[in-house]
Amino acid sequence: MSDYETLEIQRIGSVAKLLLNRPSKMNTFNGTMRREFAMAARALNLDSSVRVVILGANGKAFSAGADLAEDPEEFGKGDLVHDVLNFEYKPGVMAVAEAPKPWIAAINGACAGVAYSYVMACDLVVMADNAFLYQPFAAIGLIPDGGSTWLLPQHVGSKRAFELMALGEKLRPEKAQEWGLINRVVSADALAEEALTLAQTLAEKSPLALRYTKAALKFSAEHGLADAIGNEAELQRVCIDSEDCQNAIAAFFEKRTPEWKGR
Repeated sequence: MSDYETLEIQRIGSVAKLLLNRPSKMNTFNGTMRREFAMAARALNLDSSVRVVILGANGKAFSAGADLAEDPEEFGKGDLVHDVLNFEYKPGVMAVAEAPKPWIAAINGACAGVAYSYVMACDLVVMADNAFLYQPFAAIGLIPDGGSTWLLPQHVGSKRAFELMALGEKLRPEKAQEWGLINRVVSADALAEEALTLAQTLAEKSPLALRYTKAALKFSAEHGLADAIGNEAELQRVCIDSEDCQNAIAAFFEKRTPEWKGR
């Protein structure tokens, strides 16, 4: 199930897999992949039959970041890089970050550069024990991009974020989990199965509840406690009045599994 040159889309029931598919190039992002990713992510977000999306990759690496070999001259032109970041990378990262459904990243091998941002935009992250996260920007005279300077501090705080960015050290799974950047560490052989099991578990939950839980967390991260409580009250009103909630309450008393419709 894929009409893309640089991506592979798979469906397992209500779970979709979006796989980066340039394994011979370590799944680096060229222009085609940047544009296709944004299109595919938006399409999956709009597909009501998809409850959860797994972001993964084919090959030995998740992604080595930007494809510097595609057009070496591009990276010597500030105006061009400015436009690529704003109009090609940003739409894809934002599609993940603002998705109305859960996204789970499954990281195998290297995850470097701008690929880091796509992972951090996901709601949950499962990492293989042979994988690593890497911010190489300072070593080549650049700043982290793709939203890294906002996303990474949200997870690990500003001091640890600066440490990772300035020193450019590879972050291994155990420390990434200790710092709260990822959720689970598994063997490389178990990565796909673990991500799918997690996705299928989420797919059995109320899509409306998951959508508004995500919205509430995002709102609360940018507002104070009083505003967060008020926002929760508004969203809870929507949930309680929903068909899904009424069905779930009836199912509880009737001792049956609720049927979620997302409304």
